[in-house]
Amino acid sequence: MTPAPTSRITAVNPLWAVEGSRVTIAGSGFKLEPLLPEVRFAGVPAKVAHASRDSLTAIVPAGLDGGHTPVRIDCAPGETAYVDVGAPIATGLHQVDNPAFDREGNLYVTFSGSRGQDAPVSIYVVRPDGAREPFVIGVPNPTSMAVGADNDLYVSSRFDGSIYRVAANGSAAVFATDLGVACGIAFGPDGELFVGDRSGSVLRVGTGQTTLFASLPPSVAAFHLAFGPDGWLYVSAPTLASQDVVYRISLQGVIEPFSEGFGRPQGLAFDSDGNLYVVDAVAGWSAIYRVPIDRPNDKTCVLSGGALLGLAFDPRGGLVVCSSETIYRLDVGLRGLLPVAVAARTSP
Repeated sequence: MTPAPTSRITAVNPLWAVEGSRVTIAGSGFKLEPLLPEVRFAGVPAKVAHASRDSLTAIVPAGLDGGHTPVRIDCAPGETAYVDVGAPIATGLHQVDNPAFDREGNLYVTFSGSRGQDAPVSIYVVRPDGAREPFVIGVPNPTSMAVGADNDLYVSSRFDGSIYRVAANGSAAVFATDLGVACGIAFGPDGELFVGDRSGSVLRVGTGQTTLFASLPPSVAAFHLAFGPDGWLYVSAPTLASQDVVYRISLQGVIEPFSEGFGRPQGLAFDSDGNLYVVDAVAGWSAIYRVPIDRPNDKTCVLSGGALLGLAFDPRGGLVVCSSETIYRLDVGLRGLLPVAVAARTSP
């Protein structure tokens, strides 16, 4: 009598996930009849979205504890794969862009609200121990955030076209005005602040003056900005085109397409190795891609599925990703790239 073929797990991709993500388990000998195999994440059953004898795609269930999570299939006893699952650390929010960490590991998250909405709290802070506290009130439609070399938080408002500077006690004061539909912000190597105006401008905010830095196509959502280790400004600005690109702009204002083939590229962040991470989100589906700065079209999907729009690296290690309502933490052993101006202030 011929023995039944043995089911095996050979790989899992991608290796990061949050609830709603799609994870593909590759292998051989998966039994599809009379019922599809049962996939479990840390013992919790997952919906199987696609199945073949050598591949199963499962949707990560809600309610997992997070961390390095075992994935098992009932038709492959003794076989285990692992994925790093992000656990929710804050919910009931309204994010438009990345959350932001300061150097002490405090995480700032927004309740942006609909245009003109007067929310009771504009920005919350999630402390390193996980405690969440109201932090800023009175900033209308807080949109994008960046921490300056002074360790103060800077926040754009798409409602009134201003940038607010927030002190350590949560008090906010206007820093710059008349910036159009102000969204993405980032600090450059010289400490100057750059702001994306959704109508199609990137502005340089200097001492006492604001100048046009570059012009790009208008965005249907928001500009997202991040400075790379090469001193160039990287910009995503989702449009209604069938495909969008991530741009990069030199400090002299030279604009180049950097990486192509995205659906709706949104939040951007660099790790300490200089890799760019791009959140691509369209029609309720999202993915996070890692893009080497020297190989801009060599994209690797590191997380797939859900409805994400932003991300940020913890300076102490780890990563948070966010949907519009929820922040998830992934302890993946990566650190973010500090802006040059900030790094200079923190060197011994």
